[in-house]
Amino acid sequence: MAHAIVEWTDNLAEDFAIKPLLELIAADMRDNANGAFPVGGIRVRGLKLTDYVIADGAGENDAFINIDVKMGIGRSAAFRETYFDALFARLVTHLGDLFTRRPLALSLYVTEVEGWKHNSIHHRLKKA
Repeated sequence: MAHAIVEWTDNLAEDFAIKPLLELIAADMRDNANGAFPVGGIRVRGLKLTDYVIADGAGENDAFINIDVKMGIGRSAAFRETYFDALFARLVTHLGDLFTRRPLALSLYVTEVEGWKHNSIHHRLKKA
């Protein structure tokens, strides 16, 4: 299980396309995590925020992208550090010059969680 929730401020809409970022995260979890995240458990979603205050509230162009990743317990600290350091670097590269064109904060938080799930997507993937 790995779920990524990408919150982004609506004032980025003219400068930023969310779908390629969501696709990058999903592909990265599938292709660069050495199987640590079962494909059927990967969920990546974007939430455009319309109500927010950033810093002192005075910068009309201030923006942020916050990524919260929830994953099941069991991956080593070494894996988490190596994998998420590399993912963060890929995210920064993907956003490119957006950081120089406007004030922008990017954050990535990772939490291990326990939960209850019922998922038939794994069954579909095994048939493929």
